[in-house]
Amino acid sequence: MNIVLPTLNRSRRYRPGGPGRRLLCGCALLIGASLAGTTAAFDEALLTDADRALLVEAVEVAFESDLYNARCRSDQAGRHTENLNKELVSNYRMTVLDVLDDYFPEGYYRTARERMEQDFLDRLRDLGGCPGAKDAGLRDELRSRYDAAMEALAARR
Repeated sequence: MNIVLPTLNRSRRYRPGGPGRRLLCGCALLIGASLAGTTAAFDEALLTDADRALLVEAVEVAFESDLYNARCRSDQAGRHTENLNKELVSNYRMTVLDVLDDYFPEGYYRTARERMEQDFLDRLRDLGGCPGAKDAGLRDELRSRYDAAMEALAARR
């Protein structure tokens, strides 16, 4: 039994850097240049001190809510931080990590996260752990703070 494999016609083979690739790169550059003029990036200089404080508060409460859910409800989703990140990216052209790096006093996102986590765990311990936090209504408090921060961010668009 003979198996015949088709051979490639060398004249039609793809050549890197050939005319097709140059045309594709040219089109991509043209589209990119035209879009760069129409999409205005958020100007960070327009943020007031109140805006910066609101961003910090929103990140802190989202982080605390996600910590509470992970610690006391076995919910590792990180839903509040993800939703905040979507809001920041779409309206402020920044991420939660940008806020942690630029507007938190620690100046580095890992240090800020460690501090927020330690503060939350201290608060949780003072309340008597997860049962005490549940009795104290911590989940409802965090939810109302998160909703208020998200509404304030949406109002500043």
